[in-house]
Amino acid sequence: MLELAHESNPSDHPRASTLFLNKSQTDVREKRKSHILNHTSPRLMTKKSSSCSTIFLDDSTVSQPNLKSTVKCVTLAVYYHIKNRDSSHTLDIFDEKKHPLTREKVPEDYATADPEHKLIYRFVRTLFSSAQLTAECAIVTLVYLERLLTYAEMDICPGNWKRIVLGAILLASKVWDDQAVWNVDYCQILKDITVEDMNEMERHFLELLQFNINVPASVYAKYYFDLRSLAEDNNLSFPLEPLSNKRAQKLEAISRLCEDKYKDMGRPCMRRSLSADNLLGVRTSHAVLS
Repeated sequence: MLELAHESNPSDHPRASTLFLNKSQTDVREKRKSHILNHTSPRLMTKKSSSCSTIFLDDSTVSQPNLKSTVKCVTLAVYYHIKNRDSSHTLDIFDEKKHPLTREKVPEDYATADPEHKLIYRFVRTLFSSAQLTAECAIVTLVYLERLLTYAEMDICPGNWKRIVLGAILLASKVWDDQAVWNVDYCQILKDITVEDMNEMERHFLELLQFNINVPASVYAKYYFDLRSLAEDNNLSFPLEPLSNKRAQKLEAISRLCEDKYKDMGRPCMRRSLSADNLLGVRTSHAVLS
């Protein structure tokens, strides 16, 4: 039974369809129907294909335009998750009213009013720009987000999306990005949140993932190409750049290394102080993989 659940989980298994692409299909069908009724055709986009020896991805830095395209597509995936959710199952640790990110009063309709895509994009773009995160990190953020929703059997909805996305970014940036980002750094960006709150949210996120932060290159590639499909369906640009075999091996090696460390840190005697900040030294000591 557990094996079947694993194989149906897109964040673990390369053959399983991504959740966000499935969520977007209702809107895509409506758009296509509208194009037919209005006798217009969607903008054609140039495609690149991958070969057995090459994985294509956007490996840009914060100063390059490809990051903007990737973040825009990842946040569109989050938007479709919220808009086309089946229910609104959530957990208190991600509830924005119980754990606000700002001192501003939380709106009365915070748990029912779906955010627009541009609001989600601005939130994520601010974090990525300020912390100087990469496009690669944005894709891994989406993998961790879908893994959380599957493992915890919960939904991303208006009242919890900011904290879920923030938790996924926290984890992805520490595991995957070469530049170390500490929780206190995010507190400089989101000035009203405390380090204690960040640590607590991160600890819950890790436990809900069952400390599984491994992202095989095949899973990463699937998410990349499904994001590419999402971009094409919504007339967004999504440039491709090749990922070398060496870089693909690094993706798997780093995630396995950090996963083992997380499991050690997850022992009962260490859980109170559990934070991915403890992994930054581990990643530095294995910089030879870069």
